[in-house]
Amino acid sequence: MIRATGSMEILLRGIPSFERMAGAFSYESSDVDWCEDNYKHSDNVVEYFNTMSSFVFFVFAPIMLYLLHPYAKERNLAVHLVWLMMIFVGLFSMYFHMTLSFMGQMLDELSILWVLALGYSLWFPRMYFPSFVKDRRSFARMVLVITVITTVSSFVKPTANAYALNCFGLHVLYSLYLELKSCTDKRVLRLAWASTGLWVLAVSCWISDRFGCSFWQKLNFCYLHGIWHILIVVATAYGSTLIAYLDASREIPYSLPDLQYWPRDNWALGLPYIVLKGSAKTHKRC
Repeated sequence: MIRATGSMEILLRGIPSFERMAGAFSYESSDVDWCEDNYKHSDNVVEYFNTMSSFVFFVFAPIMLYLLHPYAKERNLAVHLVWLMMIFVGLFSMYFHMTLSFMGQMLDELSILWVLALGYSLWFPRMYFPSFVKDRRSFARMVLVITVITTVSSFVKPTANAYALNCFGLHVLYSLYLELKSCTDKRVLRLAWASTGLWVLAVSCWISDRFGCSFWQKLNFCYLHGIWHILIVVATAYGSTLIAYLDASREIPYSLPDLQYWPRDNWALGLPYIVLKGSAKTHKRC
């Protein structure tokens, strides 16, 4: 009887206690703390401006869903999932910066991981598939397996997650470079340079806030992570439209895809989107 009781105690030690699980949701349970002063503007919000700047996700996502609908309708309605997931990124980002909880951090970072996985599954060029992958469905399954494994392993060393996620951006840039080497369309190249510039500027704000906090505190300007939120959303809008345009040119060339900007195409600044000048009716079928 004593042995049985001892074995039960050992088993129970391996089960996460309610207190441990509740602790993951508690305020400031994350090891990550950004440069902005905590509780400066609210007793209930740890990082006020970082929380409020996350609201930009809710502004851009519906606009991009609307602008990319003609392309998604012709190509694959799953394209909408990218910007639907971006809404969750914004929601979890707000929760994380409001509480600085461990669970908030994991939800924030893992939502970004799944957005990237979805983008890879939809848009990664077939010509760069591994030799053992025969079609996009198989490639999507492979990405799903890798993403699930990465999701589980992300709990091993959570502080490294953000750096790993930013490295995906380098791979995306390299893939775009390979595709655009022979491109001569000035409109496409302009969008590529704008996307790259916005991403570099966003990452610079992220790195500067993370490692140069003492400098920015002396200047009383601790809001670079909030600026990162704004810049990365705009960079995602530009980059995803560029990638979608290249995908449309490869996969549905009969649609005669073109780039335009919202709200006015002749404005220097705006949100890019894809216009399909052709349709399925113009596609010659044998």
